[in-house]
Amino acid sequence: MRRMLVGFAIAASMMVAHAGEGLGAKQSDGARDCPSYLNHDMRKLHSRDVVNLCDLASGHPLLVVNTASHCGYTGQFEGLEALHRKYQSEGLVVVGFASDDFRQEADSEAEAASICFKNFGVTFTMIAPGPVTGADANPMFQYINTHSEPPRWNFSKYVLDHQGNVVGAFPSRVTPGDPELVQAIESVL
Repeated sequence: MRRMLVGFAIAASMMVAHAGEGLGAKQSDGARDCPSYLNHDMRKLHSRDVVNLCDLASGHPLLVVNTASHCGYTGQFEGLEALHRKYQSEGLVVVGFASDDFRQEADSEAEAASICFKNFGVTFTMIAPGPVTGADANPMFQYINTHSEPPRWNFSKYVLDHQGNVVGAFPSRVTPGDPELVQAIESVL
């Protein structure tokens, strides 16, 4: 009986050690040193595929944007894609977070994906729709919202350095080609 209890205790401790695997807390080699706000599996836009933001972005400078497909600023996808193509070889990771917090997102993910990928040729990572403001904000935006100004509208842009510090916050009206945003990106490369 004692052996059985010891065996059960060992099995239970092994289960606890691996409890987070597959539940959004995946621990890849790079994820062990990754900030907790990145260590989440998030579903890609209009896809069953998930991406762990640690695997994608840990140790890299980031440009994070909350997006909506039916917004007066939706044309900024083109400029964001240009930034992605220009700076990806220098380590910049661009991540778009589709959101309906401001009631401007498409009615379906298929429509949102079509606007992003077909209309604007987006190749940077787009995350499936979810909240970016308030208590229900995704972990990335919970972090941003406590270390910077929360988004006030769609296409708010945030530049984070290699260590995850928010070094610049830019409102919707600041276009991707704006010299101030470009300077902030180049300062973290």
